[in-house]
Amino acid sequence: MRRICVYCGSSPGARPAYRTAASGLGVALARSGLEMIYGGADAGLMAAVAEACLGAGGRVTGVLLQRFVEHGLAPTGLTSLEVVETMHERKGRMAQLADGFVALPGGLGTLDEFFEVLTWTQIGIHAKPCGLLNVAGYFNPLLAFLDDMVNERFLISEHRELVQVDSDPAGLLARLEAWRPPCLPKWVDRHVAGDA
Repeated sequence: MRRICVYCGSSPGARPAYRTAASGLGVALARSGLEMIYGGADAGLMAAVAEACLGAGGRVTGVLLQRFVEHGLAPTGLTSLEVVETMHERKGRMAQLADGFVALPGGLGTLDEFFEVLTWTQIGIHAKPCGLLNVAGYFNPLLAFLDDMVNERFLISEHRELVQVDSDPAGLLARLEAWRPPCLPKWVDRHVAGDA
């Protein structure tokens, strides 16, 4: 791995632990020699992780929507900033640049971005590791829901295990580095219940 895409909130969240973890991830990326790819906004946890990575001597590339530039959310001092017109371009470009993905606490956009690249790993569009930095148990309900998906036979356990989880930034990066894609079918069952 050479580049990690980070998805996270454009808000700081309710707990100081979120910003602390974002900064910790930025430092861990720099110390590991991994370039950070992110959505480019100068706000919330997005700004915290980028600033920490740069401050620790790392490289950061942002991919930002033109409309966010117009709203004054473009950061200064990044290694590189690409400006695109649509969310589809933005997500596609970040995925193209990255060798792996990490989600920190965030909202709808964070989940949208993370589950898109996770699905791409599941169905073989790419073979890139996907991890959650589980700060203060933020993702526990989501992880429980994924377990329910397995129990309800909408997800096989091997695909549930595509989600790498750690509460420590360096530990999560080590998990992503060690990850190898499984060779598995996508579907839990090929036939609808009741089919002969």
